[in-house]
Amino acid sequence: MKDKNGKNASHEPINLSMMFDDNRLLSMLLGQDDAHLARIERQLGITASSRGSVVELEGEKTHVEQAQEVLRRLYDDLRKGSDISNAQVDAAIRMVSHREDDSLFGNQDILVKTMKKNIKPYSHIQAQYMQKLQQHDLVFALGPAGTGKTYIAVAMAVAQFISGRVEKIILSRPAVEAGEKLGFLPGDLKDKVDPYLRPLYDALFDMIPAEKLARHMENGEIEVAPLAFMRGRTFSNAFVILDEAQNTTATQMKMFLTRMGENSRMVATGDLSQTDLPKDVKSGLGDAVRKLEGIDGIGLVRFSDKDVVRHALAAKIIKAYDEWDRKKKLGGRPHLDDDGK
Repeated sequence: MKDKNGKNASHEPINLSMMFDDNRLLSMLLGQDDAHLARIERQLGITASSRGSVVELEGEKTHVEQAQEVLRRLYDDLRKGSDISNAQVDAAIRMVSHREDDSLFGNQDILVKTMKKNIKPYSHIQAQYMQKLQQHDLVFALGPAGTGKTYIAVAMAVAQFISGRVEKIILSRPAVEAGEKLGFLPGDLKDKVDPYLRPLYDALFDMIPAEKLARHMENGEIEVAPLAFMRGRTFSNAFVILDEAQNTTATQMKMFLTRMGENSRMVATGDLSQTDLPKDVKSGLGDAVRKLEGIDGIGLVRFSDKDVVRHALAAKIIKAYDEWDRKKKLGGRPHLDDDGK
């Protein structure tokens, strides 16, 4: 959009004042020593300052309006009883920086309610993912670690379980070395495979009080087990999640997918760039996506390094590795030899 002088109005500098009616919440919004405000200032390329109950924003019109929306969203979260962390500030910035995707939300943000917390999307791809989990019986989620693929799937499973839409939650992983190769480890089978399933337990503990989780697991309403335990079963009225699905073979993936029964939901998550399979074995996750993408009733979400919601360095590390692999595929010569020397 241009003004009457032909200049791009979105790039015109503006000054905007925001007044807040609760100084206690405002202090939490700004962060210790105004750290949250400085984070918004740095990432959106504006100048921001606070005085009393007023926050002043100055810079290009588009960026100032984005900062205004970030502050409004975070202040609204504080009013509803939420805390504000650096990750939430970064998430709010990501969300308002993609206004073309605002139609995804209508006038309200997507929210997944669990027993211990409410889960909100930290990126537009996460919001798409939540929406597909609500709308599709089978969803594939591809992308790097730290993008929330498994965490959000577990949150949706818990939400549907407590609402009564499903009667059971089943979480599984293809423990690549969890067969005979683990025979030398101490303990029974559960002791041997639990280390491979620990991330799934962690997600459950984050969303269900410990005593309730123990009770649900004892009576079989929530089950965490290796993929090998799924053979020969049919899952009805269940929300089933297969994590680290890139480590399945094509046969294992087909076996898993054909377990789907009446009123069941399935999610398969994984990172196709991080397979632990032998080099001559094709990933069942990639094979399934190639064969099933586009079928009505199946959702597919692809995350990228831009959706990583862990430490900011994690996204940079993923991007660097991807760039390295891309150069090698194009015949470029990385700085180090292939063996890292």
